[in-house]
Amino acid sequence: MVSIKDIAKHAGVSISTVSYALNGSPKVTPETTSRILAIAKELNYIPNAAARQLKKQESRIIGAFLTDFTGAFYGDLLQGMKEVLNRKGYDLIVCSGLQSHRLLPERMIDGAIILDLTFSDEELLDFADRGHKLVVLDRELNHPAVNEVLLDNKAGANLAMDYLIQSGHRKLYVVTGPKETFDSRQRMIAVRQTLDRHPEVTAVVLDGDFNKGSGEAAARVIIDEYDGPVGVFCLNDEMAIGLHNYATAQGFRIGEHISVVGFDDIDLTRYLQPRLSTIHYSKHRWGAMASEQLLRLIHGESVEHERIYVSLVEGESVSRVNE
Repeated sequence: MVSIKDIAKHAGVSISTVSYALNGSPKVTPETTSRILAIAKELNYIPNAAARQLKKQESRIIGAFLTDFTGAFYGDLLQGMKEVLNRKGYDLIVCSGLQSHRLLPERMIDGAIILDLTFSDEELLDFADRGHKLVVLDRELNHPAVNEVLLDNKAGANLAMDYLIQSGHRKLYVVTGPKETFDSRQRMIAVRQTLDRHPEVTAVVLDGDFNKGSGEAAARVIIDEYDGPVGVFCLNDEMAIGLHNYATAQGFRIGEHISVVGFDDIDLTRYLQPRLSTIHYSKHRWGAMASEQLLRLIHGESVEHERIYVSLVEGESVSRVNE
């Protein structure tokens, strides 16, 4: 591999002169810089990124840490992150798994966006104490080096529950996500608050796992207990799709026998018949906002925590019930 020492030998100058020229320093005349760059190109010189990173104390790379890559959720989120970072001269790498955590202490990245359950709060606060800049999408952390860009989960769950209740449903099922996830916990807090306001409504909570399989499992329970129209709030769209497909295959009509509301407004819901009612928010904006906030932290600018707002998409999967 060609080094700056080889370029210096060919150019008949010192190693420091080559280094200055390659980094665009005014300490070298334009003529000498042009000659050195031409020799570097001729020799197919490739800069040593690791050495440059040590010198400048930056990599111009941001890490997005995800628990896993399953489901149809992440594409727009990551694209939003990437577009902002690329405009500002940064690149994005997407990481998952415990071994990837070392990218922060080894300073292989300049900062991190966290949507990853394998990080504990204590681990992230330790990183922040050591000066690492972080944006979290899946928890609340109080630290000056950490910014929160959180989805308004409670508002979304309230919208979904109110929609079913205002449609006349007095018997509801709620299909949860994993208990350890921030989104599921926040949505269930709002579910219980809504039920407290409506003592006339009975609700059965079914454990789910944010995947189609747990939606199918919930559908089996609902069908076994079925004695008339019911409303179902699935805490994400993947489960709502699983429930929708299973119930339809068993001869139940969504929007008539079973009314369903999901959460996330993923692209697949647009192809369901009837169209799924769901909670919408911009995943692209969420990712973009996370990147913007992280870059502000890295550049020492003041930031406030941000909230991504939600809205209800009404579909034919919910019908009105005569009270």
